[in-house]
Amino acid sequence: MPIIQVQMLKGRSPELKKQLISEITDTISRTLGSPPEAVRVILTEVPEENWGVGGVPINEKN
Repeated sequence: MPIIQVQMLKGRSPELKKQLISEITDTISRTLGSPPEAVRVILTEVPEENWGVGGVPINEKN
């Protein structure tokens, strides 16, 4: 059973997350030959103040 974890910044719509889960599932199923019902996708949304780039929280970058 493949488990795919995606970490992304918070703020995307439920519709977009649904599409992402669907497309990841389709790709994994096709590539690995796993049935779609065996694929697990975990989306973890991270607030901007908890995501750093170059030593600075992304919400403080210009």
